Amino acid sequence: MRALAALKDRSQPRSKPVSRSVFLQVASIVALAGVCVAATACSPAASPQPARSPVAQKWFDRAQAAYRTVDVEDAQDAVAEALRAAPDDPDVKLLAANLALARLDFEEAKRLTGGLTDPRALSVRGRALWYAGDVRNAGIVLETLLRDPEVHDPWAKAISKLANLGAGRTPYRASGNIVAVAEMPHVRGAALIVPVEVDGDQGLALVATGTAEVVLDSAVRKEPSWVSIRIGDGVEFGDVPAVTQDLSGLSRQLSAPIKALLGVNFLRHANPTFDYEAHQFVVRRFLPPRPPTATDVPIFYIRGGGMVMRSALKSDNAASHASLMIDSSMLFPLTLDEEGWRKAGVSTARLTPVPEEPSLKQGTVPLLRVGQFDLPQVAGVLGKEIATLETSLGLDIDGVVGAGLLAGFRVTLGDAGRVMWIEEEVVADTGPTPTEAASGAPDGSPAPPAQPTAPGATGSALPSIAPPIAPPAR
Repeated sequence: MRALAALKDRSQPRSKPVSRSVFLQVASIVALAGVCVAATACSPAASPQPARSPVAQKWFDRAQAAYRTVDVEDAQDAVAEALRAAPDDPDVKLLAANLALARLDFEEAKRLTGGLTDPRALSVRGRALWYAGDVRNAGIVLETLLRDPEVHDPWAKAISKLANLGAGRTPYRASGNIVAVAEMPHVRGAALIVPVEVDGDQGLALVATGTAEVVLDSAVRKEPSWVSIRIGDGVEFGDVPAVTQDLSGLSRQLSAPIKALLGVNFLRHANPTFDYEAHQFVVRRFLPPRPPTATDVPIFYIRGGGMVMRSALKSDNAASHASLMIDSSMLFPLTLDEEGWRKAGVSTARLTPVPEEPSLKQGTVPLLRVGQFDLPQVAGVLGKEIATLETSLGLDIDGVVGAGLLAGFRVTLGDAGRVMWIEEEVVADTGPTPTEAASGAPDGSPAPPAQPTAPGATGSALPSIAPPIAPPAR
């Protein structure tokens, strides 16, 4: 049996810079991730209009409330009724367009925002055009958006530059083999690191599901640019749009020279499978079939770039339903805000300080549902930063799922990113060799702490911060 018990070890902070600060480092990139813009464009809809009928208002309010908690299915049903009652209401159309963008229905988002000149609508329309690959028209819309003095949108500014340089390009044009496999090194914690070639230069990239675009280290690239990215033994993606950010802090925290972040817009086109235990990162030039033993986890993308899912904490009832961002840049298995811990049935007064960082509190979530897997005794921390994240996203989220949890499974993005297929116990854990554990990472960076071992394997594991996590209940 593939062991989820290893997750308890990966969640243990190795040192102060590798705990909360990893989350903060990547959270600072959200502004460049296309998730949020200024207040005029962040909120899904404005205050009620006097002309809106009582029935339309009720459906609109329900849709808004469901959207804020990432209950996309209920929000979709409600906004459809609101549109039926008020088909020309611009705020109803805008909310429906946001929901279409969250479901990656770019054509519907474009249709609903057609003719609207509100900055919020231009923001949605520009993103829908961009993610659909219409570089030219995306640039036109985003340039119009940026002329509004009330709008401050770093993502739109960077993408507008890329659009001006992108005439005739086909984003994410794939060539080479049908499938390619790269070996994922285990460097620090459960960080999902992949060796890549960017314009022929080799380096390490971090799989970053909390980021929309590919992000390149500003020490290498000063301005947004179009690049080629080659994975493993033969799949190359040309015309890849990339923004820039200083990644030096992240490199120090992970003890590895991180040169790029692979955001979700790239991952959706790469059709990847990542298996931390097997050291494998697979990309494809085709949509992968559903693995027969997988559980399905529907995925939504707020503002087209923030990966979120619905879950349940403690038990499968309405009171414990939770909205969680998926950010593989965070090493902890799970970070919850105070409301999330309440839903899990755990008082934050019972949480204990994290060793070497007493300001950060830790505890155990009795149950976390991921798809149809019920994961008992999941290690988690109290994340005060989530309030800032909620403001940026314009949502009420309960927490963040990190690499420490994802690394216990084999994960595949299917249906162009609309679903995450999760498998357990697919292959045996190969783990680092004794030489690697003693001498450090293959790239010559400082030796990381010893990696946890799978049950039944020899060697010692790191101290846990939670009871062992048993395999999911069937």
